[in-house]
Amino acid sequence: MFSRLIYRNAKRSRKENLIYFATLVTAVASFYIILSLGRQDVILFLREFESDSIDKLLAQMPIVYLFALFLLFFLILFANQYQLNRRSKEFGLYLMLGMRKERLVLQLLAEGFITSILALIGGILIGGFLAEIISLTVSKLVGQGIIGHQISLSVGAIFFTIIGFLFIQLIALVILGGRLFNQEVHQLLYEQMDKKQDMGHVKGNVLHMLVGSVLLGVAYWIVLYRLMDFAGLLLFVALALGSLGTILFMKGFAKLLGLLASMFKHKSTKDLHTFTLRQFQENITNKSTSVAVTSILITLSIILIANGASTIIGFESAFSRHSSIYDFTVNGDNQKVEQFLTSEKMVPYVEDLNLLEIGEMKYQDERGEDDLPLSLVEWSELREQLIRALPNNYKEQILSGEMQGYDISSENPEALNLFGILEIDATTPYLIPESSYNGLLEAIGEKPLNLHSNEIALYFNPDFMPTDNLDSMPVLDSILEKAAKEGQSLMSINDQEVLIRPSIPMRGLVADSSVEIHSAFIVPDHMFEPLLDTETYALYWNFRIPQKMQDQQGLMKPMMEARDLLKSSGFEFESYLQNFGRQLFYVVAGSYTVLYMGFLFLMIACTVLALQFLTQMKQTGGRYVTLSMLGAKRHQMKKSMRRQVLWTFLLPMSLACVSGAVGIRAMIVFVMIRIEDNALLYPITFTFACIVIVFLVIYGIAVARAADHEIDKLRWKPNID
Repeated sequence: MFSRLIYRNAKRSRKENLIYFATLVTAVASFYIILSLGRQDVILFLREFESDSIDKLLAQMPIVYLFALFLLFFLILFANQYQLNRRSKEFGLYLMLGMRKERLVLQLLAEGFITSILALIGGILIGGFLAEIISLTVSKLVGQGIIGHQISLSVGAIFFTIIGFLFIQLIALVILGGRLFNQEVHQLLYEQMDKKQDMGHVKGNVLHMLVGSVLLGVAYWIVLYRLMDFAGLLLFVALALGSLGTILFMKGFAKLLGLLASMFKHKSTKDLHTFTLRQFQENITNKSTSVAVTSILITLSIILIANGASTIIGFESAFSRHSSIYDFTVNGDNQKVEQFLTSEKMVPYVEDLNLLEIGEMKYQDERGEDDLPLSLVEWSELREQLIRALPNNYKEQILSGEMQGYDISSENPEALNLFGILEIDATTPYLIPESSYNGLLEAIGEKPLNLHSNEIALYFNPDFMPTDNLDSMPVLDSILEKAAKEGQSLMSINDQEVLIRPSIPMRGLVADSSVEIHSAFIVPDHMFEPLLDTETYALYWNFRIPQKMQDQQGLMKPMMEARDLLKSSGFEFESYLQNFGRQLFYVVAGSYTVLYMGFLFLMIACTVLALQFLTQMKQTGGRYVTLSMLGAKRHQMKKSMRRQVLWTFLLPMSLACVSGAVGIRAMIVFVMIRIEDNALLYPITFTFACIVIVFLVIYGIAVARAADHEIDKLRWKPNID
């Protein structure tokens, strides 16, 4: 009998409070997703290249897990408190019928255990499904087909999910069971009286709003203009001022809602206008702090979701072969490497084999007045032309000597980036023989350079030189074309005038990062050795996986096979997958955790708002009965209630959207959020807003339906409809 009572009550509780049960299921699913991260395809793939970084990332997951447990404990405690308040009369009746308090607490724990088991089953199933969807989606979006998907189930994630969830659920139920044990029968039967609403004085409430607005304004100003001052310490000041400002603003605004009710007297009875405002005011007045906290949580969720999503968007270019063309770069003894790469076992994996020779230009034999070696390069004419091409403000800074350092950035004019690189590199530039670069051009289907004996080409590494077009640099081309028409030489090397070839295709020189240079001079082969500083000479063998093999087997399998063969050879090498894996790790590390925390904050905020409204609805249910006696229709009361739900969610969300927009804007300005294409800024911002709004709408609809059900259960007079 007792076991059937427990099962029936647990089933009824889940049915009547679906929001509470859905919160438990979502919490379980979120635990599993974060704990199963190590089993996802992307992480397994990255272990091949970034094992140390991945281990450090996964070592942080228990901290995230414990933090999520800490937050969800208070959410579950709050949700269970709502359950206890809703069933207080039922518990009081059990005591009146002779049930002992110990047995009543045991019943509460047993019901919670059954609900927890069902939530665990549902949450783990949903979490496992979502983990697979996330893994598959990320693999498809950023893996370019090189990350194979395998269905996996993390036993460890299931175990720790069960242990952690049952632990916080047990503690919450024990705490609430203790409160239930200490309550008297009359307290349970008649519930506690509602708190008297302290509306304060109009002047005091206006002052609260003004002070809150000023604090928010100061916080916004710090975030937008002074965020990085004092090594970023002002960020904590801005957070403190913003949080306090939000609380004071909500407190003042909530108590001034009564003025709105009195301002529209002609609508006082129409659609229960005054009643709706008074109910809304009462719902948030003595709970203004919790409403402010939900607004802060929504703000944080907006910023975190924007940050996590932009990390993926910002590194989208890293997932394409933007400038890199080679799959492998091998260095070592020249003859031995060539012999190995042309051997029978390696030939199936090698296409477009090319030897890259590179080194720095030597200095003159004589020294200058400051006893420093003199450069063989004289490029004053080109330097002057680049200065002329600069915008006036940059030109004045360079000519006056005010600009001492140069930052290479996509936000700079092309002429400034060119000038900055050459100002540093042109003294002792790197040299690449024409034949080496022709091999690269041949691999991408371009014509060879065919340089004249007195002609060179300027190479700029597209990995470090921001450019929209890898085959053209408009400012440099216009300068060089003008000089060619006028028969002018802009540069000389070793006192010999040279011409500069405009517009050559720019691609990465190696597979990954063994050659990290900003620029180089591509010179005819006969010029390379005489100008070379032999101490800086280096050579690299580059090759690609044959396209036919990629079409048949994909890129992943042959690259792994080629990598294993190269490992057995003992030669030093690097692959495109290392670069890809490194960039992918940045995306995973920079997006997974912040997106998880963003959605967690959003779920907590929505659940608190939902349960807070339903608690108030339960406490004031008798007022709707009174309204029916005064002639109000049921559809009018439901319409009033739905407006209350709308305003309850809209109030914290409105302020959160403003604060979130300020936060996102600041993060873009200070390059914490990177969106290379400004045209995408507004669509992305709109998408973030829609995600949050959809989440809130789902909770709002669920709350409205639950409140409808509460109204339907009230004792109405017979002719209400």
